[in-house]
Amino acid sequence: MVTAERQPKVACPDCGLVQRLPVVQRRHIAECRRCARLLAGPATGRIDAPLALAVAALLLLIPGTIEPLLSVASHGAARTCWLSSGIAGLWGEGFAPLAVIVGAFCLALPYAYLAALIAVLAGLRLGVRAYLGPAFRWIMRLRPWMMLEIFLVGCFVAYSRLRLVVGVQVLAGGWCLMAATGALLLALTQLDERTVWEVLPVRPTRHRGRDAGWRTAWGVWPYGHDGRDRAIACTACELLVTGARASDPCPRCGATLHDRKPYAFRVTASLVAAGFLLYIPANALPVLTLVSFGHEQSNTIITGVLELMRNRLWPLALIVFLASIVVPLLKLCGLTWMLLATFQGSSRALIARTRLYRIIDTIGSWSNIDVFVAAVLVALLQFGAIAQARAGGGLTAFAAVVILTMTATRTFDTRLMWDASRGG
Repeated sequence: MVTAERQPKVACPDCGLVQRLPVVQRRHIAECRRCARLLAGPATGRIDAPLALAVAALLLLIPGTIEPLLSVASHGAARTCWLSSGIAGLWGEGFAPLAVIVGAFCLALPYAYLAALIAVLAGLRLGVRAYLGPAFRWIMRLRPWMMLEIFLVGCFVAYSRLRLVVGVQVLAGGWCLMAATGALLLALTQLDERTVWEVLPVRPTRHRGRDAGWRTAWGVWPYGHDGRDRAIACTACELLVTGARASDPCPRCGATLHDRKPYAFRVTASLVAAGFLLYIPANALPVLTLVSFGHEQSNTIITGVLELMRNRLWPLALIVFLASIVVPLLKLCGLTWMLLATFQGSSRALIARTRLYRIIDTIGSWSNIDVFVAAVLVALLQFGAIAQARAGGGLTAFAAVVILTMTATRTFDTRLMWDASRGG
């Protein structure tokens, strides 16, 4: 039985509050008592279930990427689409940055993420834990950029639009991709990050120029009266390390320790400003040009939403509107609010701002739906003057907005808001 004195101390990643983490039972969660941030999930202690599901997802992903996803037929002509077809189509039209984005987010990173996750979980299952800390740190960093489920939704939007003009059929690769995405998402619901971190070893590395080694915070509060018990919470694995200095490596995951993310305010402000500048051409310029029997129709993001509404595809119109228009603007305005409140040292709506940050951090990558829809349409609709789809300049600006806002969210440190409210 773990007594209150022996319960490990953790520092909330969102507000910085140091507190003892209670023993979490199955189907229970532990939240920060100040900002309600989830500290331990209901899947605490599980390794076998996420490992099996991750293996299944990887095995299903292989045919999902090498077998054709969709086929279309128009006026006796047929065309088949693989996951790589959209990448090749965007590259061939001169949109190399977009091709790299689609290839990285939907092809390279899913394989890298699943392979690394399986290696770490299998290592834990077999009792081999050396060097797994840095690997799991990179797994956590890759997760926001691995967008297999978003690509799948983009395929569904493209499928619904194509059905209006041509015959469309889902092939074996499409079904395998759906199954792989489902298995991956289920694996993530069964995986608790803290479960992995707590079983990984903490290296007994010594500080530079010191005789005393690192100590994890079990019985010492982070700031002693003499400063010797000063603690830094690792921003990657959340390990609370006493006696640490900024720029020391974390003894568990190897990340560089910082009291707060370096240059977080200035970097985030610069990225948000760039995002606002690119948001205008992203919505004003066409993202897709459709050709039907020689007639060209250029669509911006908003006209694409209106087209879905005219064809009574209301659910898809709502998804695209929220993901492509509302979410980027919410991220930009939300981060601006957080930056201004931090600059002013405001203590108003601290919890609301922190919760808003969690929301935009979770949903930020869904804005890429339009990029993936365009990739599928460019790959499939290539029937000359009969039917053709071409990417537009607005798509590049829009993809840049998505990446800038996602990066800004990752670079911002919500603990700065709490520090500023106390005059720290």
